[in-house]
Parts: sequence; structure tokens; C-alpha cells
Amino acid sequence: MKIPDPVHPAWLPPEAFLAVGSRRTLVLGDGLLVETVHDEVAQACARYGGRVRRGAEDGPYDLVLALIPAESLPGAAGAVLAEFRGDAGPAGRVIGAEGYLLARRDGVTVVLAGDSAGLLYGLFHVVRLGERAFAAEREAEHHRPAMRRRMLDHWDNVEVHPVMGQVERGYAGGSIFWRDGAPRGDLARVRAYGRLLAACGVNAISVNNVNVHAAEARLLTDRLGDVAAIADVLRPYGIRVHLSVSFASPVVLGGLPTADPLEEDVRTWWAGVTEGVYDTIPDFGGYVVKADSEGQPGPFAYGRDHADGANVLAEALAPYDGVVHWRAFVYNHRQDWRDRTTDRARAAHDHFAPLDGRFRDNVIVQVKHGPIDFQTREPVSPVIAAMPATRLAVELQVTQEYTGQQRHVCYLAPMWSEVLGFRPWGPDGAAVADIAAGTADVADGAEDRHGRAPGDGGGLVGVSNVGDDPYWTGHPLAQANLYAFGRLAWAPWADPAAILDEWIDLTFTPAATGESERLRRTLHAIMDGSWRTYERYTAPLGVGFMVRPGHHYGPDVDGYEYTPWGTYHFADRDGVGVDRTRATGTGFTGQYPPPWSETYESLADCPDELLLFFHHVPYGHVLRSGSTVIQHVYDTHFAGAEQVAEARRRWAELAGTGVVDERLHARVLGLFDEQLRCAEEWRDQINAYFFRKSGVPDAQGRRIP
Repeated sequence: MKIPDPVHPAWLPPEAFLAVGSRRTLVLGDGLLVETVHDEVAQACARYGGRVRRGAEDGPYDLVLALIPAESLPGAAGAVLAEFRGDAGPAGRVIGAEGYLLARRDGVTVVLAGDSAGLLYGLFHVVRLGERAFAAEREAEHHRPAMRRRMLDHWDNVEVHPVMGQVERGYAGGSIFWRDGAPRGDLARVRAYGRLLAACGVNAISVNNVNVHAAEARLLTDRLGDVAAIADVLRPYGIRVHLSVSFASPVVLGGLPTADPLEEDVRTWWAGVTEGVYDTIPDFGGYVVKADSEGQPGPFAYGRDHADGANVLAEALAPYDGVVHWRAFVYNHRQDWRDRTTDRARAAHDHFAPLDGRFRDNVIVQVKHGPIDFQTREPVSPVIAAMPATRLAVELQVTQEYTGQQRHVCYLAPMWSEVLGFRPWGPDGAAVADIAAGTADVADGAEDRHGRAPGDGGGLVGVSNVGDDPYWTGHPLAQANLYAFGRLAWAPWADPAAILDEWIDLTFTPAATGESERLRRTLHAIMDGSWRTYERYTAPLGVGFMVRPGHHYGPDVDGYEYTPWGTYHFADRDGVGVDRTRATGTGFTGQYPPPWSETYESLADCPDELLLFFHHVPYGHVLRSGSTVIQHVYDTHFAGAEQVAEARRRWAELAGTGVVDERLHARVLGLFDEQLRCAEEWRDQINAYFFRKSGVPDAQGRRIP
């Protein structure tokens, strides 16, 4: 029988704690998360010979981790705090929720926090720095999350779904929470997961699929103890648990004849069941709802809108500081492919923008970052700019449904950074990151015009890519996407390459030889541009969904072209692309504010990478690069496959160097074999399809099947 692989430590191997564990540390403060801080340091000291103390004991100390107000701070820590507060006194500058100060003064590294979560995040910052945290003097740095809500949604099923399995769109094995209709009971692994999340800044998860089936629905009532057990092991790392619920719960679970949100019995039912949830899990985060979408029940059945539906749950959650994440992924998935006036891209804006201002303040409308469905290249969803009076969360897909399914290397942080940095109102306007953080119209740190403090927007939500695979994410290099999601949710303006450096330094801890720098160069060469490499061999110029229906892996150019799903490219003998202009198409461009409404409308001004998303053009249309559309298709697909071959070659050269664990190296190399096979299949199918449609040969004379 095969012995199961041990669970990989990801970005928290014991070696990452060497710098902390070999020092003398003082921990000041009380509370559950302060206990976690102490325990983390104590375990490191037990391994590496350092010492950790609690309370105001005499020094000397190399590291002080203090919750303020606490006992009398040692000299260096007190000086750092006094400098931060300046002349304003104790009521002056505040560190803020989950924030911390980091400094090095007089040979002592100091972390100060106003709450225990901040102290935990400060410790993990010191771990990231390693020896650099104890080197030269460091002026006080104030670190605070840009977004209060940094959440992962697990699409995990309690019972195995006959089509989607234990984890819907999961590419890393089974669920870490559930197995065959019951809790896994492997809570040590769940705790380790919470530790990984805290180390990259995530503070909330939803533990079940947004498509709520019969077994998952009961987590709200008679199976709530299963959720409470998960919450108990995540709590020491500051992770709040949320639950996906069915809008039809009053009928399915409560025996009511209706789930109409305006019915008093329905409101009473939600209030009662929510009270029970908080009696069991006092720090419960709230509900996640997918309604009127892809067969899930919703308020449309009763002639109500999504504000009506969301508000009834929000009313029940409000007394407990809970929130409802209401997904804006609502569209007609039974449309007539012959009808070119119906445009799936328009749907979320059509449904939700008119409701702005009608949602309760503890409703978070959760918007996919693009208007279709996590494609390799999409424009930013216009909904994000259309609802200024509503808390909006931006949803990203960490699990790689349309970006290689964790069999392909595809580092997604560069894509997410482009999304977060996009400015819907032009270069002088707010960015998507500002909208998600709730700082789009905040000046000088004051509350915005809706009374919200900076950072108290809807935040960032990611669809988790974790499973029970020994490497957590199936592909060991896909761990970088999970890490990067947390770091960008904390600091959305961070450089993706710098985040990758952090992940490399924490995850791979080889001996201090020249080979470690070689590993860094190799991983950057493979990963920095891997999203664009994947785009080159799959999705030209904004076309998406040319994938096998159902499982969505591998090429099938016309797989969705004549289906009800609304995901078309309209390729014919003359050209390709979807006309979404106001002048002659679906009018989708009009959902954007200026200047983008004009930019996308104009064939001359539309960015090349989104050309076919907004326009139907001839194959001979000339791009800004000087290439024609058809030649661009050929060139990029040949180039993408070649880049995968080069990445595989570079990874293979690390074999036997000792810089990477042999088992991990073999796993990645085997996955590169599959990626190269699949990239060549994409290249040949896409090029053959468009050659046969257009009749235009490759100008370079390369073989097209």
C-alpha cells in the first residue's frame, strides 16, 4: 500500500522561524491570539535555542511583541510608541484594527499592536523578514490592512456531488473539512490551514459551496455543531467562519410554505435561526448567498428583487455584527444562442446597478472581477463602478478553473494587480482597490459619505484553491496564488514580483549557497509571466470559454458556441469577436463610465488585449503591434507553447541540485509534462480552427494541422 505523503508546510516550514526562534523574546498582553503568538514563538525557541518570556520581566531582549495598553513597556518599545503618538499624547495617533508598528531601536526589534490580531500579523511579518528583522536599525513602520474583510470561499460539498465531486471546481483533491457526507475530523489539518491563512493576512472563510445542496443546507440548523468545530480550531488564528446558505431555507429547513422575503413569517424564521447560530458560534461572520443563478432559488420566484432578498438576511444578522455576502453572479443561463441581443456580460449590471442605495449597510454585494466568469482575460466588471452607495466585494478565483486547473503554472497575482489597479473613471479617479476597501471617496482618513471608516468596504473574496492534497493546492507552485491573494487583500498595491519573493523565501529554505539564488531566478523566470504565457496559448485578444464543456479543461473552440450559456465568440469565415458596442451591438460598453465607455466603444481605441471581447472584426484587422488578428492568433499560440517548453527545461535543470526537495521537484516536473502536452494541443486546435475558418495561412509557414 502506498504510504501517503506528509503534508507540505507551504510557506511556514520550521526553518522560516529560525531568526525568531534563536532570539530572546518578550510577549506582553492577554487574549487568545496573544496566546497563539506566545505559542508560535515558544515552539520556534524550543527548536532553535532561543527564549520567550511573558509579562514585564527584566531583559535583555532581542524581540518585544507587545499589546498596548499592556504592562510597562521596555525602553525601546516605549520609545517607539511615544514617537508614533508624537506630541498628541495617548489620545493621538492609533495603530488601528489588526494593525501594528514594527521598528528596531537600540538593538531591539519591536512589534506593537492595539489588538491581538495585529500582534499576530506583526509576528508573521517578523517571520517574513527573517534575519533582516534583527539587522540594522529600522524606523517605525505602521502596517494596517487596506481591507477589513479578506475572505476565502470554499466550494466544498459535504456530500460528494454526482457531477462536481467533493469540491466543486477543486483541483487539489478532496475537502479538508468534509468527506462523504460527514466532517473529516482531521482538525489538526484545519488548524494548520488557519495558520497559513493568518500568515498571509486572510481573516475569514466560508466553509461550504455557494451551490447549496441538501446536506449543506442543514449546516445552518441541525448540523451547526460541525461548523462550530471548524470555527473553534480557526479562532486562535483570527479566522471568522461564514456559511453559504440557501435562499429557500425557510421552506427546505423551516417547513414554511414560502421564502418570500417580505413575508413576516419568513423574517421571523431567519431571525430565530440566526440567533441560534450566534448562540453556538458567537464570532460567526455571516452568510454567503448565491440566488437566482444557475438553478439556485432566489427572490425572483416571488416577484421580489435582490435587495429584498438580501435585506431579510441582513436584518437577521445585524444585531450580531454579521454580514451577508450576496453574489452578483446572476444571469440567464438558458438563453437562445441565436439571439444576439442577449448578452451575459450585461446581466450583473442590469440586475444590480438599479438597486444601489437599497441594500442594508451589512449587505456586501460580491461581484466577480470580470463580467463573464473568471476568464483568462476580461475587462473589469462595470458593476464595481456602478454602486457607490453599496458595499462591494471584488471576487477573484484563486482556484484555476479557467487558468490551467492547477495542472499548469499560472501565477495570478499580476492579473489581480491589474484588476485592483484599474481606474473606472480614468487616471485621476479611484481604483478598484479603493472601491473594495471603501476608500473611493474618503479624504484624509475620515469616514466616507456613507459613514464608513477607511477599509470598511466589502473587501476582497477569493474562491479557495485548497484541498487535501499533500501540497494543499495540487500543484506545489499554485501555493503562490493562495499566498498572493492574502497579501494583496492586505496590501492591494504590493508588487506581485515582491510577493513572489516573499513566498519563495518562506517556502524554499535551502542551505545558504549560490543555488538558492539560482532557485529564485528560475522561479521568477517560470512564474512572473506565466499568466500571459497561459493567455498566449489559450485565449486570444479577450476571447474566452473556448474550453471543453462541463469540466472546462483543454481546448474546444465551439464547445459553448451553440449552447444556452451565453459564452460566444461568433467566429465565421469573415471574422471573430462579440460586438458589444452601443452603436451596433449589445450596448454593454455603455455600462462603463467615461472614459472607458468611449474607449471600449471605439475600434481604434479599444485595447488590443480586449479587442474581441468588445468588437467583431475581420481576420485582417491590424492591431497596434502591426500584426493582423489572424497572424496574432498564430504567433501567440506558437510562442505560448514554446514558453512552456522553456519553463519546463529550466525547472528540469534544478534536479539533483539539492535546492528543491526531490519529491516536490518530481511532482512539478510531471505537471510540466502535462502542461506542455496541453499547451501544444491548445496551439494546434486553435490555429487549425482559425486557419480553416479564415483560409489565411501562417505568414511564417509553420505547420498548422
